[in-house]
Amino acid sequence: MVVTVAALQDEVNTLRDQLIQRDAKIAQLNDLLKQALQREFGASSEKIPSEQARLFDEPEGEETAEPAPIRVQGHDRKQRRRPRLSPDLPRVEVIHDLSDAEKICSEHGCVLEPLSEVTSEQLEFQPAKLYVLRHIQKTYTCPCCTGQVVTAAKPPSLLPKSLATPSLLAWIAASKFCDGLPLYRQSAIFERLGVTLDRTTMAHWMIRVGEQVQPLVNLLWDRLRSERVIHMDETTAQVLDEPGRTPQSKSYMWVTTAGPPTAGIVLFHYAPSRSGQVAKDLLGDHTGALMVDGYEGYNGICGSRDITRLGCWAHARRRFVQAQRAQPKGKTGAADQALALIAQLYRVERAQADAEDLDRYRARQDQAVPVLAQLRAFLDRNQTRTAPQTALGKGLTYLANQWPHLVRYVADGAYPIDNNRAENAIRPFVIGRKNFLFSQSIPGVRANANLYSLIETAKAHGLEPHAYLHQVFERLPNAQTVEEFEALLPGIVKNGD
Repeated sequence: MVVTVAALQDEVNTLRDQLIQRDAKIAQLNDLLKQALQREFGASSEKIPSEQARLFDEPEGEETAEPAPIRVQGHDRKQRRRPRLSPDLPRVEVIHDLSDAEKICSEHGCVLEPLSEVTSEQLEFQPAKLYVLRHIQKTYTCPCCTGQVVTAAKPPSLLPKSLATPSLLAWIAASKFCDGLPLYRQSAIFERLGVTLDRTTMAHWMIRVGEQVQPLVNLLWDRLRSERVIHMDETTAQVLDEPGRTPQSKSYMWVTTAGPPTAGIVLFHYAPSRSGQVAKDLLGDHTGALMVDGYEGYNGICGSRDITRLGCWAHARRRFVQAQRAQPKGKTGAADQALALIAQLYRVERAQADAEDLDRYRARQDQAVPVLAQLRAFLDRNQTRTAPQTALGKGLTYLANQWPHLVRYVADGAYPIDNNRAENAIRPFVIGRKNFLFSQSIPGVRANANLYSLIETAKAHGLEPHAYLHQVFERLPNAQTVEEFEALLPGIVKNGD
């Protein structure tokens, strides 16, 4: 059998292609293994040391001065700070005095005179108190006839014919949605206090109050849609009794937030899907900017309306952090270069955190735009020579796909650099989900969304959740007009009102 040179060359090419594919697969599997080990045993923080971030501050190809040695400080044990006692806490004085016999001088026999006082403070804890409000409605009748009978009216109640007061409802809601305490644990706590409250009863209470606060949530949605920039994110949720779906079906809790950092609005919404139609419905007539992650479901609404889509640099950075962790230990590479350049972008943001929008815009144009140019050159240089299945390849692909959205933030000083605000807003639900696991019904999960919305918006305004909910639950039965409902919003109610 005669083997031609061309046939041998084809076989060599085939073997070479197989080797390239094998090496790429091995690299991909190594990346996956390192990522799995990192998730299981490594630190979850994405923060990189400042010295490492500065290793690649200078553009490649330029001559630079000899780098200064990096000094590593020794480990200094931090002094533990003593807890501070708020001056707003009430004080109860406990006087420690000498007995009459001790007030006599042992040497001269005369009475000791007061000299000074030594004052120290401790924090006392008084467990929750439960007591019964016994309503007595006086009834009067006319002594001259039997037709005139008048009974004093009780104030309207949020849950008529229920034994729960506004304070109790607020405590249960704040404990569950703010502190992540499931109802069955609260039931055990009440049992220790001498009261039997089963979790089914409390669950019905939460559904009913969640429905009652719907007018307030609607007003908050109206305010949020009028904001210039909106953040949006979503996470999974599970509902057992969902018509037409199995208990294992995956549903979603959406979070939308906007407004000033110290007076923001945080709203939750349940939906059975992650469809872009949900985002479209939530945004309503909003025509400003939308900060989201790389989920393609947002493309439709941003493309069909006058909405500016902003990309999240925290998501882009996260992929290069994963690529960095997949590198051989002690080695630096392209992932470190990307992280160093992204760190420069965030350095600009930190320096302009308290600046006006116009000043922030100018700083971004002067300092961030050149860094973005370096990042673009880095992307073009590395993407074609990196296997897309590797961790670094995935980071480069995400960067390339999201590039138009990622660079858009420099066009306006009011635009944020990332979607961390939405991710931080959704975290209380994620933490609670680990404790609650699931919702039983559609009314239950919708009530959860409403109560999460009120509590997180109250926290964004600096309000104490239980105190705020107590006021809302107490005053809500008397609200009839839009103005009366608006008076109960977190931006109007203040601590101590």
